[in-house]
Amino acid sequence: MTLVPFSDVARAAYCPRQLYYRRRDEERSVPPKARERIGLAFRYDELADAPDRALRQLPLHRSPAAYRRNLTRLRERDDYDALVDPVSERGFLSGKDCHGTVHKVLEPSDADASAPIPTLVSSGEPPENGVWEPQAVRAVALAKALAWEREREVRRALVEYPAVGAVREVRLTTRKKAAYRRALRAAQSIDGPPPRVDDGRCESCDYQTGCGTERRSLRSLLG
Repeated sequence: MTLVPFSDVARAAYCPRQLYYRRRDEERSVPPKARERIGLAFRYDELADAPDRALRQLPLHRSPAAYRRNLTRLRERDDYDALVDPVSERGFLSGKDCHGTVHKVLEPSDADASAPIPTLVSSGEPPENGVWEPQAVRAVALAKALAWEREREVRRALVEYPAVGAVREVRLTTRKKAAYRRALRAAQSIDGPPPRVDDGRCESCDYQTGCGTERRSLRSLLG
């Protein structure tokens, strides 16, 4: 079976119909501003002591003072040294079911840590707690592909939000692995427009105005 890109699994977790349109339009590019924010994840040491003038020129989601405070807290993490000096950057992973770019692979020095650890770098804002579900699904996909490639157990992944200065952990719990499997099946099975989601997600979707499928009637649902 054809391997599924990590980004497709994440998008299927958000909305399979959106994934259908992305594939149809062959749209996989990362916007320049998002690419610039992702690049901040490779500059933590430099930015932690940068002056306000330098930070104001960057596409941050926080004020310079708040951003420096966040990076100061980031420095207190046990895995900070591994974050700023990963064993690989912007590499390629190919697992049993999925493939694509992994932004970093960490090998923490802590003997109790579940090494290695893949990281996903997000250009956006984190939720109040944890990570957004599509990002959790993508993080699980990364961890499973890394485990397949290295032939060793990978029990967690990280999601970095460098424009905020935050890093969140994703444990491969039973619930998160089940969400990954559902998204993977959805991504693998798309051969036409899936049903429309019809909820708050549609408001921010690029395909909202052209989505074009009417809600199904009760008669059609009942056959």
